[in-house]
This record gives sequence, C-alpha cells and structure tokens, in this order.
Amino acid sequence: MVEKVYPMTEEGKLKLEQELEELKTVKRGEIIERIKVARSFGDLSENSEYESAKDEQAFVEGRITTLENMIRFAQIIDNNNVNQDEVSIGKTVVFMELPDGEEEEYTIVGSAEADPFAGKISNDSPIASALIGKKIGDEVSISTPGGDMLVKIVRVG
Repeated sequence: MVEKVYPMTEEGKLKLEQELEELKTVKRGEIIERIKVARSFGDLSENSEYESAKDEQAFVEGRITTLENMIRFAQIIDNNNVNQDEVSIGKTVVFMELPDGEEEEYTIVGSAEADPFAGKISNDSPIASALIGKKIGDEVSISTPGGDMLVKIVRVG
C-alpha cells in the first residue's frame, strides 16, 4: 500500500509537531480527569458529562493519529531548485484578477497546513493547481466552483 505524502513547509511541520505534543501531554490528561470526575457521578447510562468527555477523547485520539501520520509522511518543500519567479508550494503569489485589476495574495502550502482565512491555500485547490509552475507576467485561466476567472501573476516570493 502506498502511503499519502504530505507536502509542507518546515514551519508547517513544526506547527503540527507542537499541536501533537500539546494533545499528548496536556489535552489527554485533561480528558482523563474529566472522565474520572464524570464516573464519580454514578450511573453512566444517563451521564452527559461522561458521554461528552468520551466523545472528546475519541476526537483527540483520532487527531493524534492523523497528526502522527502527517508528520511521518511529511515531505518538506525545498524551493532551492525552483526559479525565483516561478509559483510553487511554499511561495507567496500575488495575482491580479483581469480585467478589473483586483489583487489577491496567497501562500501556497500543502493540504496539511492550509488555512484560507490566513491566506494559505492548499496546493490541491483549484487556484493553486492552476498557478503552480507559472511565472511572473503569465496570464492564467482558473476554473473555480464559482466560475472561471482570468488572472495575471504580479509577484512571487
């Protein structure tokens, strides 16, 4: 079976490692304590605190497994062999939507560290997929769920 590779920046991997450490050392202990307290209330069949703590425990254990997998199969992006003006994972790209000239800026990251609200989009997203490999000055047609848009790459950094 071929494992999925998770492309990410060094910074992204470090954040995942920090989250994993927090879940293992702090969150697990908090949840175990909540379960102990809830058990002391007696009848577990009608104990919402117990059910809530068990649900949270299942979520945290699932997240720990996911993070361990992402870290184990992390592929750190190395842009040393990529031209300075070429869009790739780990770089920030500024493009202008044509014809109205509205500029947008995104950092292209692996799916493991994507955060659209922070301007970090996954390399698997329609926008990033269309832009990767293109250079400053290129005009690119991007197909999005909201329709096609034409953009011109202004800066890559």
